[in-house]
Amino acid sequence: MEPKVPKASVSDLRTQLLQRAQSINEKIDDHQTAIADLSAERRECLEELISEGMTQIQIANALGMSRGRISQLMSAGVRPERAFFGTGKVTVAIGGKLETGRADGKSLVVASGEAFGAYERLADLLRTLGLESESEIVPPPGLLQLNRPNLVVLTSPRLLPFVGQVLDSDPHLAFTSDDAGWYLVDKTTNTEYRSPSDGGEPVDYAYLGRLPRPDGKGTFLYLAGIHAPGTAGAVRHVEAHLPELYRDVKNRRWSMIVATRFDPATRKTVDTSAVTPIYRHDNA
Repeated sequence: MEPKVPKASVSDLRTQLLQRAQSINEKIDDHQTAIADLSAERRECLEELISEGMTQIQIANALGMSRGRISQLMSAGVRPERAFFGTGKVTVAIGGKLETGRADGKSLVVASGEAFGAYERLADLLRTLGLESESEIVPPPGLLQLNRPNLVVLTSPRLLPFVGQVLDSDPHLAFTSDDAGWYLVDKTTNTEYRSPSDGGEPVDYAYLGRLPRPDGKGTFLYLAGIHAPGTAGAVRHVEAHLPELYRDVKNRRWSMIVATRFDPATRKTVDTSAVTPIYRHDNA
């Protein structure tokens, strides 16, 4: 008769096997992400070679592949512009406000409906690119950890003042405020962009760009309207123009201002348009 294995030993063995399985899962996920990113980079190279005048047959001969394989690689896999947002799970930070007057007497940190709607639209876009995302509502006074990869920040410096300090590094555009409220400035042309919505017109302006992390080890994507409809419009603009944005700026530092027209009844974006060129930041 075989001796019984002590219960403690069985428990220890199960724990070890579970930990090992978890470790293997993490390694597989890391490898799959790396393969997806390399595939996207290869597809981007092939597309650039085509744009430079090479034919698929010429590329196939140079790489030792068939023309059919080149065609397959250019139509399959993840889109290269996925790299616009990062290489892994994307965190979308949203400035929040304290909601008071609740029946239970407690205050709650909430984001505006437009801001959270902007996140949901962005999350849908990220899913089409094969990227996961999570939202993070930043409570007052808006102390946001910017030193992390794959970060997108929504909301103006009114709620996220630390981001406003980082915006000082932009040589072309800025958020600023006076007695009339917050507005955007094009420092290159000396043009002020004040939100027409403050006067009742259903139009808002938004800043789009990539800014440096304070630790100097990367960047984060920043999309922020003067008001919430502008933030929603900034996401809509990226969604509509992602391929050309990525082609033009890749992951370098840049910024621009867009106008958002929205439905005054539903507050939903109707259309967007660029009102400044894409400014590339020097040495970025």
